[in-house]
Amino acid sequence: MGHTHTHTHLPLTYHLHLLSSGEDILSWLADRFQIDTQGERYREYTVFIVFSSDCPFMEIIIVSTEARNFGSMLVALGYIYPLQDHKRLVIKPDASLYRFQTPYFWPTQQWPVEDTDYAIYLAKRNIRKKGILELHEQEQYNRLHKWMNHKWDFIVMQAKEQYRLVKYCATYNGHDPFLSKCLPSNPWITDDITYWNLNMPNVEIPTKMRVERWTFSFGELLSDPRGRDDFRLFLKKEFSGENLAFWEGCEDLKWGTAATMREKAEQIYKSFLARGAPRWINIDGKTMEITVNGLKHPHRYVLDAAQTHIYMLMKKDSFGRYLKSPVFKDTLKKAVCPEEHKYSDAQLEQNAKNRRPSLSPIVLRQQEKEHRAKMAANAPVDITQVMSKLSKTGKEVSPCRRPPPPAKT
Repeated sequence: MGHTHTHTHLPLTYHLHLLSSGEDILSWLADRFQIDTQGERYREYTVFIVFSSDCPFMEIIIVSTEARNFGSMLVALGYIYPLQDHKRLVIKPDASLYRFQTPYFWPTQQWPVEDTDYAIYLAKRNIRKKGILELHEQEQYNRLHKWMNHKWDFIVMQAKEQYRLVKYCATYNGHDPFLSKCLPSNPWITDDITYWNLNMPNVEIPTKMRVERWTFSFGELLSDPRGRDDFRLFLKKEFSGENLAFWEGCEDLKWGTAATMREKAEQIYKSFLARGAPRWINIDGKTMEITVNGLKHPHRYVLDAAQTHIYMLMKKDSFGRYLKSPVFKDTLKKAVCPEEHKYSDAQLEQNAKNRRPSLSPIVLRQQEKEHRAKMAANAPVDITQVMSKLSKTGKEVSPCRRPPPPAKT
């Protein structure tokens, strides 16, 4: 059976492997549900239709809700997959684009293990071993490569993705509290807040596990306030602290309030992008042109191009040197490694009695605000702006020094 496409007016069944919107798929599912449903289930929904005969729109709502639930189940099981929001496995009743999965990959096929799986396995080993395989594996790899040359790109893509997922899981396994121990103890179980105290956003001495996590990726380092402080100290010694300051300013603009958006954009431009700026950053001319033109009508993401350029510059140039620097090595050396706390039942009861409320979010926001003010106070002073303000102040006539009015004649 086919269903007319809302936008193309063509049967949807002819386009199962092409793009389809969520509303078209839901309408198609609703039609198929009415046709295929017989017997008890049909009579069950007939009750709803008769019950709502006074409301002509009730039938459409019921069918649409059932179709949406069924469509979301198809998305969750992999028969349909979204092209825009990959992490949200539901079907939206709008113009969001979806694609029907190729029948070969349907879970109901239950294909036996074949040469494709072995080729993916050998491709993963080839990536992991950097081209060094056993003699028999190399022979099989070459044979399969020659035999499956028409879909070898797909095999390599699958191997890279599987290797990436395995590497990610192996890297973060020790840092997942569901899979490993929470040191020194899980505060939700033992009522001991030592874990929270050791992992405060701006704690003076971080834990060793926290410092090791900074080495996983540059994004992990910047996502940790304590890691940014350490990285800022390193950049200060290399006389390139303006890069991190610009990145933080862009983040503040992106996630700040709408009322201060224009003011923040102007301040960032004067501090980092304008000619003769006190903390001028080095970006290419094309990115500068895009950014300056966008600042004429500022919005939250107006500095994305420049921010991405500076982010990649720090990631490729500064991050590697930071991991080898004395700053990071000293922080890693001072980092604490808490021992596991083992409590008896009596001690757990005592901890529950001594339970205290945690800090209010208002207090935490105030502490963060004070920390930002402290960092801003330690920033270098723009001498040109200070002299400009002083000169303007000197030109202004003080009310106490105004000349007397002319005498009347």
